[in-house]
Amino acid sequence: MVFAHGYGCDQNMWRFVAPAFEDRFQTVLFDHVGAGRSDMSAYDPEKYVSLDGYAEDVVEIGRELNLTDAVFVGHSVSAMIGMLASLSAPDMFSHLVLVGPSPRYINDGNYVGGFTASQIEEMLAFLADNHMGWSMAMAPAIMGNAERPELAEELTNSFCRMNPEIAKAFARVTFMSDNRADLTKVAAKTLILQCSDDIIASDAVGEYVHHNIAGSQFRKLQAVGHCPNLSAPEEVIAAISSFV
Repeated sequence: MVFAHGYGCDQNMWRFVAPAFEDRFQTVLFDHVGAGRSDMSAYDPEKYVSLDGYAEDVVEIGRELNLTDAVFVGHSVSAMIGMLASLSAPDMFSHLVLVGPSPRYINDGNYVGGFTASQIEEMLAFLADNHMGWSMAMAPAIMGNAERPELAEELTNSFCRMNPEIAKAFARVTFMSDNRADLTKVAAKTLILQCSDDIIASDAVGEYVHHNIAGSQFRKLQAVGHCPNLSAPEEVIAAISSFV
């Protein structure tokens, strides 16, 4: 079972979830290049100009470990990264668990991604101009759970630890990506976990993913915000356990 973290995070974000599966699975955790304790010198702007570069890394990890019929658990942008990896190496992952997925953040015609193009550009400009200020402003909104400020503080600190240049580039790749056309190609058994009051990936987005991945399961969690792996790990564990 491979756990992949979202933007601005690292593998530590799975510390409340991954141990619950160690008795049934070999659990694999890693940091995307540019995050956590990854080798920053491995960052290649040309490779990581799209999510495909990150998906290549997932496939490389899987091949190194000889993974077949594995379970991929991806949070936020890593949901799409794992989906792309499964398309590139169909035998590697038999199950996908997509936590707060979004194939496209920008509204497009009848598709409601949650943001206008100008809103995304303003957010990216804010990040480029003031990485620390962006982190302190965005993390509480993304995390939700205002009554538990320690959660927002952890996410803020995680954002702030990222290399600012890599953070800026990864944010642009994340928020400008469009993987809607890839959803219909997914053959792996798929579970979509949707939170309430998620400003990054709304109910409409989760339902769009569900309707476009054939045979997928959709589960609405009681958890609020965008990071249930931190705010409601028991609920995430229960949902994954019933799926696999």
